[in-house]
Amino acid sequence: MQSMDRNTVIGFVLLGVLLFVYLFISSKNSQELQVKKQQYEDSIAKIDQAKIKAAVASKDTAITAAIADSTLTGWAKAISGKESFQDVENGLLSIRFSSKGGQPTQVSLKKYKRADGSPVTLIHDGSDQFSYPVNIAQNQTAQAANLFFQFKGVQSDAAGNQVVTYEVIGNNGESIVHEYVVKPDAYLIDFNLKLNGTNSILSQQQLNLQWNVDARQQERDVKYERQQSQLVLVEDGNYDYFNMFSNNQKKFEKPIHWASIKQQFFNTTIIAKDNFDAGQVDWTSPGDDSSHVIVAAKASFQKKLVAGNNAIVPMQFYFGPNDYKILRNVGVEKMDKIVNLGQGFYSFVRPINQYIVMPVFDFIKKFIGSYGIVIALLTLFIRLVTSPLVYSSYLSGAKMKALKPEIDSLKAKFGDDQQGFGMEQMKLFREAGVNPLGGCIPALMQIPIFFALYSFFNSNVALRGQSFLWAKDLSTYDVIAKLPFSIPFGFGDHISLFTITAVLTSFLISIYNMNMTPDQNNPMLKYMPYIFPVILLVFFNRLPSALTWYYTVSNIITLVLQWTIQNYIIDHDKIVAQLAENRTKPKAKSKWAAKMEEIQETQKRVQEMQKKGK
Repeated sequence: MQSMDRNTVIGFVLLGVLLFVYLFISSKNSQELQVKKQQYEDSIAKIDQAKIKAAVASKDTAITAAIADSTLTGWAKAISGKESFQDVENGLLSIRFSSKGGQPTQVSLKKYKRADGSPVTLIHDGSDQFSYPVNIAQNQTAQAANLFFQFKGVQSDAAGNQVVTYEVIGNNGESIVHEYVVKPDAYLIDFNLKLNGTNSILSQQQLNLQWNVDARQQERDVKYERQQSQLVLVEDGNYDYFNMFSNNQKKFEKPIHWASIKQQFFNTTIIAKDNFDAGQVDWTSPGDDSSHVIVAAKASFQKKLVAGNNAIVPMQFYFGPNDYKILRNVGVEKMDKIVNLGQGFYSFVRPINQYIVMPVFDFIKKFIGSYGIVIALLTLFIRLVTSPLVYSSYLSGAKMKALKPEIDSLKAKFGDDQQGFGMEQMKLFREAGVNPLGGCIPALMQIPIFFALYSFFNSNVALRGQSFLWAKDLSTYDVIAKLPFSIPFGFGDHISLFTITAVLTSFLISIYNMNMTPDQNNPMLKYMPYIFPVILLVFFNRLPSALTWYYTVSNIITLVLQWTIQNYIIDHDKIVAQLAENRTKPKAKSKWAAKMEEIQETQKRVQEMQKKGK
């Protein structure tokens, strides 16, 4: 019993010791946790206090800066201002003005979309700007584009125009005002540069205006768009243009009325109502197709202001499409020539487009909604108008076909004697009253029509985004297959179905014509039906589908007309009888025929002498 009690006591003692140790350790851990918690809370409190102090300090700094800014005046205020924006819209344009430079920093066209579906934007977040040096102190200048103008508001005048005004005031009361007049439905914006205190603002009354333009990609094919880009201007009353798909520089010593950076379907133009005295334009065009910049242009224009302390320089900006009617009606001399309806070597086709193609196209468009059908009907009209030429050509071909058996006999008779064969063939043509060039001349006369339509379809902004059949956009090439590589010589990395149809129909016409004319002695003429379609395939593959569709329709109409005329209009028996009758009539040699016979006779004698010498 005592032993049991002793064991019990020992057990309780051990339990007490263990409990004490446990409580001691737990208490110590609890204290440590409490200390750590307190340390954490103290750290948080310190951080919060630091944040509060920083916020107060920042607020104090902002207040101090605001107070300091409010105390700035004159040019110091213009240099250290803060940029703000003002959005202004009309029915056609969306414009964002910036107080920095007091000028547009973004301009988008509401009615036009880029190839990726976004709005056509001609100024991208300040990518384009104009500037001029301003005297702000003795021997110190600043660029106007870097000055912060004060926005004076947007007001409406009696004509419903929005007048946007920005102003900078100098140290001695001199001022610069940028005034923009945004008309309700116009791409043309009036810009009046008003200078009060010209003697101090500008050196020697000379305005040196710098105008920078970064024309960016709007169409699907950036390479083709670069090829269509141009610097267009009117210098001393004369219109001129310069291709901009390579780097270059142009200086102008005569008065410049306006200058335009023209892309395929849009342009950015600066107009000086009173002309600039002279100027220079430098431009670079990236060779990398991955770059979205079409051309970067830097222009500088000089203008001597009239004597006096106040001056107004009236200018205008055009941000819009290369639309012939719009440009013709903006009231600026020769701006409609920005639209390439035929220029340079092909300027002779411009009247064809102005007075025939465009009026007919617009007339048909009033009644037909599909541009593809409009092009087909325009093609039919042109082919019917030129059908007398076609008939003359086919009639000449029919006469040549009637003489084919006799020409074959002459060919067999003379063998390798090409000189003798040529003389007898010319004699046969003269006796039968046949002009061997009768079929060529009408065809040559249709070349101007082709070049006119090439210019018209290549520059018609109305075709942008217009789909027809498998073509999604008639202003550019259609694509039925993409290639994993690019073929040189302008073919590209795609296959155009309209190009293939144009090539195939051209090949059929060539084969048909070869069968209708006598055998050709010139090997090149024999292979021309095969060579010409290959040339078309290479060079047409990147052309607008409107043009290749026109060419396809024109070829189909040509085949139908040719077959109809040959089989139902031209009487071959009558032609044979007429040729026989012509042989009985006396013939007077023309000077050209006599000269040709003389040349052939001389060549024949030379050949005979060479044979005898051998």
